[in-house]
Amino acid sequence: MPGGRLTEEDRRHIASGLAAGLDYAQIARRVGRPTSTVTREVARNGGPGGYRADLAQRATRRRARRRIATAPQRLSEAIYGRDEETVREFAEQFAALMVDSGLPRMAARVLASLFTTDSGSATAAELARRLQVSPASISKAVAYLGGLEVIRRAREGRRERYAVDDNVWFEAWSDSARTTNQWAQAAERGAEIFGATTPVGARLEHMGLFFARLGRDIAGGPVDTAAGEHALTVIAALVQAGTPLTPEQLAAALDWPLDRVSSALHDGERHPDLADPVAVRGNEAGAYYVVARHDRLTTAQRRRLARNAS
Repeated sequence: MPGGRLTEEDRRHIASGLAAGLDYAQIARRVGRPTSTVTREVARNGGPGGYRADLAQRATRRRARRRIATAPQRLSEAIYGRDEETVREFAEQFAALMVDSGLPRMAARVLASLFTTDSGSATAAELARRLQVSPASISKAVAYLGGLEVIRRAREGRRERYAVDDNVWFEAWSDSARTTNQWAQAAERGAEIFGATTPVGARLEHMGLFFARLGRDIAGGPVDTAAGEHALTVIAALVQAGTPLTPEQLAAALDWPLDRVSSALHDGERHPDLADPVAVRGNEAGAYYVVARHDRLTTAQRRRLARNAS
């Protein structure tokens, strides 16, 4: 019902809508939900290029089961026999790595403290005692981390408890993949503007190829055998068809459920190594097709091949 929690069927409709190239507002109308609900659901579960209905459903169940623990840290130390000084030293080293990556020092210390606590959570007072800093310092740090969406808040009586988000690394990975692809596209566009045979164009093209391959490695990630086989079957169907097909047309041709086709298309896009040397692409009409992978050929090679074909 509108305003209630998304169901498994809702998530299948969202996955199908993304595969068909619909925007969030169109998908929201299909499932009868606010656009903001669909936007948050997709962002929380891999983004438009990585959303999977089954994975999103499992992640939601895990979050529903999870309860923020309130037991003090010393209980874990007693149970597991940890040395308090060794744990503190590791947390500081962990925080130093985050600082080297660009995170402000206090925010890094707070995040490292949460990660090295079995509950993964703490109140501001607990963090202040643990890190031996003022409550104001903790307040600024958690506000910063909250803005990055790497921690979440929960009410605990009159206090707030802060907890690490289990999806933080996946979301960081997704952001990294998007940024890398943006660099690749910008460099490729620059190579076209300056001309691949000029020094500037050649330099930009080399840069674009590097970031395209780096993005492919980041975006690839692991894929299980069954999912990989489904993606290869869909790619083979697109090659055989020789014309763009919608997920619905593919599902009918392969006699597969639409959800399986949608997942296979997502895997084909997210794991370019599966489709090598071709790549899966979608058009504005929501249909999919295959093309020669862009980073396999330089601009000059593509132009010479185009002249031979004409």
